Amino acid sequence: MKNRKEGSLLLGLIALLAVVVVVAIVGILALRPEKILIQGEAEAAEYRVSGKVPGRIEMYFFEEGEQVKKGDTLVAIYSPEVEAKKAQALAARGMAEAVNQKAQNGAQREQITGAYELYQKAKAGEEIYRKSYERVQRLYDKGVVSAQKRDEVEAQYKAAAATVKAAKSQYDMALAGARKEDKAAAEAQVARVDGILQEIAAAEAEKYLLSPCDGEVSERFPKPGELVGQGSPVMAIVDLNDVWFTFAVREDMLDRFPVGSVIEVTIPALGTHTKYPLTVTHIKAMGTYATWRSTKQNGGYDVRTFDVKCRPTVTIPNLRPGMTALVAE
Repeated sequence: MKNRKEGSLLLGLIALLAVVVVVAIVGILALRPEKILIQGEAEAAEYRVSGKVPGRIEMYFFEEGEQVKKGDTLVAIYSPEVEAKKAQALAARGMAEAVNQKAQNGAQREQITGAYELYQKAKAGEEIYRKSYERVQRLYDKGVVSAQKRDEVEAQYKAAAATVKAAKSQYDMALAGARKEDKAAAEAQVARVDGILQEIAAAEAEKYLLSPCDGEVSERFPKPGELVGQGSPVMAIVDLNDVWFTFAVREDMLDRFPVGSVIEVTIPALGTHTKYPLTVTHIKAMGTYATWRSTKQNGGYDVRTFDVKCRPTVTIPNLRPGMTALVAE
C-alpha cells in the first residue's frame, strides 16, 4: 500500500514537471520577438521618349514588350507645319540668293552704257554753256549786254557743270557696282535664311524619334493618329541592365545597412529558397510623411524612415521592375 502511494506521488510530480516544462516552452515561444521583414521593390532606369515638334502619331515601329537597340527608330510623327515652314524658307532662300548675286555682279552692261551716254551728253551740254558764257562775258565787258543777261548765262553754265558731276557719279557707281555695305547686307540675308533652313532640318529629324538606349518598350502613350504636343512623352523605354532595389528602413535599424555592405534578399516572384546578394550604394532620408511618430509620453522619440538603395552584385535572371524583395532581420 505504501509503495503504491509513493508511485502515485512520483507520477504526479512527473506530470507536474512536464506541465511546467510545456508552459515554459510555450511562454518562450510566445515572448520571442517576431522576425522583422524589411520589404523593398525592384526598379529600373526608365527613359521617356518625346519630340521637339508637335504633330500626329503617324506610325509606331515597336509594340509594348518588344526589345529595342539604341538608335532604333521608334515612332514617326507627321507635322505639316514643318513642311510649310520648309517651303517658305526655300522661297526666301531663292530671293535672298538673287539679291546677293545682283549685289556681287554689279550693274548690267546696258546700265553702264546708259550711264556713260548720259555723262557724255552732260559734258557736251556743259561745253556749249561754257562757250556761251565766255562769249556773253566778252560782250558784257564791252558794255554790249546787260549784267542780268550775263548772270543768266552764267547760271546756266554752272547748272550744266553740276549736271556733269552728277552724271559722272552715276557712271562711276555703275562701273563699281554695289557698295560694300550692300554686298555685306545681301550676304547676311543669305546666311540668315540658311540658318532657318538648318533649324527646319533639325525639326525634320525630330519627326522620327530614336531609342536612347538598349531596353524594352514598357509603355506607349498616345494612339496612332492622335496629336502630341512639343515635349510630350510618346513612349517609355526601360533599361533592364540598370536595375536596383529600394527599401524603406527605420532609422533604429539603419545601422544594419551601412553603405558598401552586402545584404541578402529573397525575391518571392523568383522563388523563396534562393538568396541574392545586394550592395548598399546610397542612403537618403525620406520625407516627414514617412516618420514613425512616438506614442510614448516618456522616453519615446519620433523615428524617421530612410530610403536605402541597393544594387545586385550578380546578374539576377528574369528580374523585372516592381518585383518584391525581402530582407529578414
